Amino acid sequence: MKLGIVGAGSIGCYLGGKLLASGAHVTLVGRPRVRDELATHGIVVEDLGVRTTVPPVEIETELAAVADCDVIACCVKSGQTEQVARELAAIIGPTAVVASLQNGVHNPDVLRAHLPGRTILGGIVGFNVRSRGDGVFHRGTSGPVMLDRVPAAEPLAQALEHAGIAVELRRDLMRHQWTKLLVNLNNAVSALSDAPTRQLLLSPGYRRVIAAITREALAVMRRAGIRPAALRGVPVRWMPFVLRLPTVIVRLVTRSQMKVDPDARSSMWEDLARGRPTEVDFLNGEIVRLGDAPLNRRIVELVHAAEGHGSPALAADALWSALHA
Repeated sequence: MKLGIVGAGSIGCYLGGKLLASGAHVTLVGRPRVRDELATHGIVVEDLGVRTTVPPVEIETELAAVADCDVIACCVKSGQTEQVARELAAIIGPTAVVASLQNGVHNPDVLRAHLPGRTILGGIVGFNVRSRGDGVFHRGTSGPVMLDRVPAAEPLAQALEHAGIAVELRRDLMRHQWTKLLVNLNNAVSALSDAPTRQLLLSPGYRRVIAAITREALAVMRRAGIRPAALRGVPVRWMPFVLRLPTVIVRLVTRSQMKVDPDARSSMWEDLARGRPTEVDFLNGEIVRLGDAPLNRRIVELVHAAEGHGSPALAADALWSALHA
């Protein structure tokens, strides 16, 4: 099976590195900057304490490179999905399977709209990956890759599992996508605070911010008739309550739910640090589009104001005040 990864950023290079190390036939498509970096350094995957090194690899910069792939993982930012879908429509065959491994909830629909007749898989990457530079891609949290439970997902699922990546096939994937979006609302808090994920979880001030925007999002989703799935067995409606508990209890709950290492940071933080546009419109902005959400609207405004300038490194009290300005 020929696998293609379109969007060789942090997630794409992590998945590509794991798959290449397992012997899979993988074609990576990314920007010239990534091509040059990996041609020099190869890929080093740091995976919760375990390092895997892949020799220098050739990264393609044109989508034509995946024209003959059987399965294509779309890992581009949400704002690029429509353009990529239009280009793929002109080059891939009718039997190609395209899997959306992206943030947000509507990317599979965008792909289906522009790739009629092809099999499109919804997907969720349930962990965080940070690019450290020099070809090093650091996974900072635990979690599986989720895919639609359909026969077409089996080859990709088997390849990922062979590469040592946990996979879950879900018939109710859309509900899990909404749950992942709720979790990803804290990406903006990470970006605006310049704080690692663990620091956010252990800071009562930052947790107060995350609890407030999550509570608002849950109310908006409830009014819209959206029922997100439980998060690792815990009803998501408990999230704001748990975040407001004493830190010692939050620490215990977090440890029971997932592993978070000290270097874990959000992709939105990385986008601000590198001067790139963020996905805030597809995360907090999705809540704003659903209904009345002034706190999430203010988060969107603050992130857009920071784009091109880097993180404003707001302390917890300053961020709380900015939300209510």
